[in-house]
Amino acid sequence: MKGEGKMVLKSKMKWVGLVGLVLSAISLFVHFLLARFTEEGVSEFHSSITIFPRRAIGESLNFSKTSAMYRRLWGPVRHLESLHPDANPRGYYSDPNSDTNGFVFVRIQGGFHEIRNSICDVVAVSRFLNATLVIPEIQSTTSSKGISSQFKSFAYLYNEDQFMAALSKDVKVVKTLPKNLKGQRKKKNIPSFKVPYSSSPYYYKHHVLPILKKHSVVELVVSDGGCLQAILPPDLEEYQRLRCRVAFHALRFRQEVQELATKILQRLRAPGQPFVAFDPGMTRDALAYHGCAELFQDVHTELIQHKRQWMIKRGIVKGNNLWVNSAKQRLKGSCPLMPEEIGIILRAYGYLGDTIIYVSGGEIFGGQRTLIPLRAMFENVVDRTSLSILWELSRIYGREANLFEKNPRSPPLVEEEMKVEAWKTAGPRPRPLPPPPARPKSYNIEGWWGWVAESDNEPDSTVMELRTNAHKLLWEAIDYVICVEADVFIPGFDRDGKGHPNFASLVMGHRLYQSASSKTYRPDRKEVVRLLEEISDHLYHANHTWLMSVRKHLRKRLVDGLVEASTKSKSMSFISHPVPECSCLRRDYTGKSINASTSTPSSHSQVIAALRIVHFCPAWMENDLTLQTKDKENEEALDEDDSTSSGLFFRKSNGYHEDLSNKEETHLEDQDEVEGGDR
Repeated sequence: MKGEGKMVLKSKMKWVGLVGLVLSAISLFVHFLLARFTEEGVSEFHSSITIFPRRAIGESLNFSKTSAMYRRLWGPVRHLESLHPDANPRGYYSDPNSDTNGFVFVRIQGGFHEIRNSICDVVAVSRFLNATLVIPEIQSTTSSKGISSQFKSFAYLYNEDQFMAALSKDVKVVKTLPKNLKGQRKKKNIPSFKVPYSSSPYYYKHHVLPILKKHSVVELVVSDGGCLQAILPPDLEEYQRLRCRVAFHALRFRQEVQELATKILQRLRAPGQPFVAFDPGMTRDALAYHGCAELFQDVHTELIQHKRQWMIKRGIVKGNNLWVNSAKQRLKGSCPLMPEEIGIILRAYGYLGDTIIYVSGGEIFGGQRTLIPLRAMFENVVDRTSLSILWELSRIYGREANLFEKNPRSPPLVEEEMKVEAWKTAGPRPRPLPPPPARPKSYNIEGWWGWVAESDNEPDSTVMELRTNAHKLLWEAIDYVICVEADVFIPGFDRDGKGHPNFASLVMGHRLYQSASSKTYRPDRKEVVRLLEEISDHLYHANHTWLMSVRKHLRKRLVDGLVEASTKSKSMSFISHPVPECSCLRRDYTGKSINASTSTPSSHSQVIAALRIVHFCPAWMENDLTLQTKDKENEEALDEDDSTSSGLFFRKSNGYHEDLSNKEETHLEDQDEVEGGDR
């Protein structure tokens, strides 16, 4: 009986153990499913524990949305509220001809902003030539760059179907060349043009068009971020609006990229607080081109000088002046504003320490340490990596093949083999040992650049680095969406490594088109540096007069910087300043605000005249715009009675002492309104 009892007990324990194993397996399987397929829940959980550990806006500062300070920091630019987007044709505009002169195949080289500029240009060129446009090939996202095989070149970044549908009434667009022409292209039997930067319509009419009619196909290679001059003759103004339709309507990012950008934007807005988007513009190419190497004092200076020497050899930088006084360049406004400097002027303008700052840009030269001063001033400095999880970012890349790069050694030379063999067969020891084998060089693009001290030439890019460059396009696409939708945008620099408008310029152009009155600061770098030099000995303890000077400057540049861009940026990139060709003026707008002391009709008319906007919005737009105007007037009427505006600059809660009274704040609000509009 005892033996039988023991056996029954053992069998029960076995069953209990088996059931426990099964339950454990089921539990692991369920957890795996939750982790794999409930991406939204995981993302929200991740964001909830890492983002914005701060007090809610207005919780302890009496900082309401109807206060004078809130309107000054986040409210619209009133002199630009009458501007609205209108890129539709304004005269006779025929549909694309089904019988075209041939096919235009385009290969585009460059970074994000160069690609976007070039696509807008080639669409306009295709219509000008009455040609069928083949979906452009982006060289940075071809299959040879190690990207996922599930995407073609253009489709890696943009939505092909949206692109073709949006341009159906402008240009005939096809995905590929016909089979016979595709074979000729592989054999390199089709005529090819390396198009000069900013070519004129005359170039296409007299050089490209005859060849296109003769061969029915041409290949255009665009490498400098634009193949058509930015300013076109008045009789070609419809081509400017076509550029706007391409840039702001046809070029939509592919679904996975757009969805992730939307998620990040929702997480930014989840706390219910507006945010500032900041693009540093501190790329190695830009710093080298403009001679700003001495802003850094380590290996980064050598890297910039290497790049500048490379640019001089290829004629990108004119002359042979390798060493440039970076201090003088900075005083002239030719160098980017450092993140610390941007932080100081934002705090001086009145943005509090808990303001959300979104830092964009695929590359911040100098690494995260350049952002340390900015993070010290603003506790909520974030970017796409802190607002998403690794799995979400890797998902937009698609299924990529594993790359194993272990720096394979090249086979030893015959002479070296003979020396080793001779050493082995040499006489009796002692004899000198042979030199150790050469250590393979491994360079890390994000860390120490070992080749700087060993070679004047940069090592060739590995496949992994080429893949990373393709990923950067997707990162910048996400940043682009967020910067365009931001409540406030401020650039650190607006020029690239060739002196052309950069990523930030395109963002400002898109914001000007989409919502002209949204706050987009265009600080005069020369003036900002001058102001900072005045308090260089006590940078974080500025006086009241200096604070007012910074505020007046930023407020004034909301309009003055826009007018200045019409001559500086627009001449090199039309979509960086698509006004007045792609904007219209609301008919019932008089230029008056509720408070006559803060704005006058004459100042508004001067701004409109300076921007040369004469076209009024079509009738079908008027109803919606009138309703929006009434809502804003009701809000402004509430604003005028508010006197709860808060203080300015570095508060005691953040370790600083400067503070202004409510009366001074309201007085400055009125002064800034007047100076921001007077011209």
